Amino acid sequence: MPANKLDYYAMLGIFRDASQEDIKRAYFELAQRLHPDKNEAPGETELFLGIQQAYEVLANPKRRNLYDATLPPVIKDDSVVNHEIIFSRPSLVKVNEPQLIYALLDVSAREETKKIPAPPLNICLVLDRSTSMQGDKMDMVKATAIQLLRSLRPEDVLSVVAFSDRAEVIIPAAINLELKKQENNIQMIKTSGGTEIFNGLKAGLTEIRRALTPLRVNHIILLTDGNTYGDEQQCLALADEAAAQNIGISGMGIGHEWNDIFLDALASKTGGSSAYIAKPKDIQRLLVDKFNALISTYIDDVILEFKEIEGIKINYAFRLQPDVGTIDLVSPMKLGPVLRDTPLHVIFEFVVDPSALKTDLSTLLNGSLKMLMAAHPTPVPPVRLNLTREVLEESSTEPPPIRILSALSRLTLYRMQDRARTAVDDGDFDTAARSLNNLATHLLSQGENSLAKTVLFEADNLEKMKNWSAGGNQKNIKYSTRALLLSGPKEKKI
Repeated sequence: MPANKLDYYAMLGIFRDASQEDIKRAYFELAQRLHPDKNEAPGETELFLGIQQAYEVLANPKRRNLYDATLPPVIKDDSVVNHEIIFSRPSLVKVNEPQLIYALLDVSAREETKKIPAPPLNICLVLDRSTSMQGDKMDMVKATAIQLLRSLRPEDVLSVVAFSDRAEVIIPAAINLELKKQENNIQMIKTSGGTEIFNGLKAGLTEIRRALTPLRVNHIILLTDGNTYGDEQQCLALADEAAAQNIGISGMGIGHEWNDIFLDALASKTGGSSAYIAKPKDIQRLLVDKFNALISTYIDDVILEFKEIEGIKINYAFRLQPDVGTIDLVSPMKLGPVLRDTPLHVIFEFVVDPSALKTDLSTLLNGSLKMLMAAHPTPVPPVRLNLTREVLEESSTEPPPIRILSALSRLTLYRMQDRARTAVDDGDFDTAARSLNNLATHLLSQGENSLAKTVLFEADNLEKMKNWSAGGNQKNIKYSTRALLLSGPKEKKI
């Protein structure tokens, strides 16, 4: 393509065979992000005008045909990422009952594109300052917030919101902050009142929007030690708004009083993650780790768009790295970020109905991966994702690839505790205890002796007391089995 010839399809982030509906949707999504009324960063007005020009040409069938005639052949290797799919088995079997098959998706940065400078940050810390945060927890939160403030690059934006039953902007979103003044503002945060997360999130989202631009990594980090009551649905609606503007939300819970199910749901809507902070001393490490991960972001979010296929159900999707977390099973599916040195790994569980096995080749998923990338405010080329398996009369004797077998082995541990929690919620304590005893056996076989003891204690408690213990073991088990997904099993000592 000549240097002065614009690729309108690339500008809209769509394939050349995109339908008129695809073109219209892509344009409106970009207009939301790049409209001059919402973004005032240098150069964004020109970007918006380019997007508008691309839409005007491609939305008109006659102009599109004339434009298409001038295009060179499609360059097959123009993606900014490498991607790979590993299946748990090479084929499906013609049987009269549903069968499971797993697929591991690996998305990583291409080596030559890692040289692109890291994008600036637009981060808001939304900090719980309710009465229960007093003491070591608040002292550590304030010290870490000041540490992050001092580590900002000149182009980064950091805002801080403190909330209880009302919210207060401690540091407004701005570049080149007056450090001494803002450090004093953080030190002056006092604890009081109850926990109403909606107020904090709403104020945090407002601050993020002040510096919102697709040229930055835009993210809210929520830190709380308590439950929020009555405003969960409002919070989840805010998360939907944030996701539409490519604003991530990650939640961190301190201690054992907070609602992990709620924080998981909040984060998964935006491709973010949730974390468990067992002790105040861990606040600094986890907050700094999260901040550093945001700095090393390569792809802000990988989004899977797909249409349901008759007889095929995505039964489960889980992100194994860079942040471990659940994924909403709706299209578009926000899979999460790709870091410069850490690929995105997502495992899918498909349930295949016999009705999907009528031909020699079964399609499990037909869709595309879209990448949102702060270093490229306009869309990068999407990637087609067409997952198919042969359908044979007899099952293959080929063993599963080691990578997916290892991932499934560790994911099984996490799902065992998940099944135990579901059984407790249903009042089936015997089933819950059996699940935990089974989990403990597997943990012992992998050398996780300390965690196995905690699990056995909780299984015994469920049998006797018909409830979880009050010491936080429930969250410890959940997040410890999650952590195992990021590391291999320990070697057993002889």
